Amino acid sequence: MLSYNAENPARILIVDDHPIVRQGVAMLINQEPDLRVCCEASNAEEGRAMSLECKPHLAIVDLSLAGLSGLELIKQLRADAPDLLILMMSMHDENVYAERVLQAGAQGYLMKQETPSTMLQAIRQVLNGEIYLSPSMHHTILHRLAHHQGDNSPIRSLSSAEFEVLHLIGLGHGTSEIARLLDRSPKTIEAHRANIKNKLNLSSGADLNRFAINWSNGLIPLQN
Repeated sequence: MLSYNAENPARILIVDDHPIVRQGVAMLINQEPDLRVCCEASNAEEGRAMSLECKPHLAIVDLSLAGLSGLELIKQLRADAPDLLILMMSMHDENVYAERVLQAGAQGYLMKQETPSTMLQAIRQVLNGEIYLSPSMHHTILHRLAHHQGDNSPIRSLSSAEFEVLHLIGLGHGTSEIARLLDRSPKTIEAHRANIKNKLNLSSGADLNRFAINWSNGLIPLQN
């Protein structure tokens, strides 16, 4: 485990498409003597390039990036640098996304509504080789494991690929754009859409689009 200090601070990459968020997070981090923001990016493509150039110890990635999502970026970053630590930061409900984010290769999930002190705690926890989740999310996961409980939510029945497609539909992307972003054929995306409709009991493409947008904006509860 690396030890960080003022002479050898942890290098951190911030990937978020809102400049004011990047600036605020960078100011918070740079106030700490053992932490330093080494580079910033506004989208997944820039984030991947900056990671290769700056070789950070930790990447803080927003889930809802313009274009390719944070979930897909996690996979790319880990493929490029298997030792890179990743903390996902998002406004979206951790009960929906946290486990998916960990499965994709991140070491933590932080809600944007959290306090600055909680963000620093999450950063240090991940840098120390631990997983960061909120206390309530930790409790939820441990409760499921202890009681051997699965999750009957139709959304959690989606495969990783289907989940990613649902997420991108919710961001307003059409089939051709999703195919381009995920480097898949439109036919494959249409197959995912059909599977999602079936699993979520939606009767039409319009119903799927409406559901995805409402769900992405937190207007549909988890159990739906």
